[in-house]
Amino acid sequence: MKLEVLYEDNHLLAVLKPAGLLVQGDRSGDDTLLDVAGDYLKQKYDKPGRVYLGLVHRLDRNVSGVVLLARTSKAAGRLSRQFRDGMVKKVYQAVVAGRPVNQEGELRSWLAAKGDARGVTRAANEPFTGARESLLRYHVLETRGGWSQVEVLPVTGRRHQIRVQFSLAGHPLLGDVKYGSGRRLPDHRIALHAVSLEVAHPVGGEPLALTASIPGDWQWPVTEEKERA
Repeated sequence: MKLEVLYEDNHLLAVLKPAGLLVQGDRSGDDTLLDVAGDYLKQKYDKPGRVYLGLVHRLDRNVSGVVLLARTSKAAGRLSRQFRDGMVKKVYQAVVAGRPVNQEGELRSWLAAKGDARGVTRAANEPFTGARESLLRYHVLETRGGWSQVEVLPVTGRRHQIRVQFSLAGHPLLGDVKYGSGRRLPDHRIALHAVSLEVAHPVGGEPLALTASIPGDWQWPVTEEKERA
């Protein structure tokens, strides 16, 4: 597949991950974003052997958007620290069922650190053993026909956080049958896109804003045809 590069220098490589592509390998043995990005660098710079790429954050397989990779171990360490310390600003767009009560607001709940045997992350509105407090902010952009398009800014970075918190609030994401959506999308896709990341460059500290445009097949507005897919 052709890799869409959003930013590249000697330390970083930012790319658009399409929905359906794994970021890193799993038991399926399917191709991954790391494989594709590594091949891109090997061919472009005629590098023999393996190419170093540090994975500092992830997107779920069925989600699209910006993924930032480190090209050196030093950059990987510094970027990982930024993600861990909550210094990275992340913006997503999602299509959710219904309409949140408030035009803009926040969702605060508690999520398990790991998924269960089915890969589902447990969530509750009150603390429970092993749970971590999770917070996101949102803004409703538009509502049509029982669906809302929202902009989401996660404050914490938990497993499946956006998917789980909107489901817990009664607004599962379009296509996310694992967390309660009544509609499926082609190829198990979820209507969630990582629009942008803002980080400090790991060498020099200059602000770096990375943006991935909404894909042309974005599921908005939700039509009957898309609902049946």
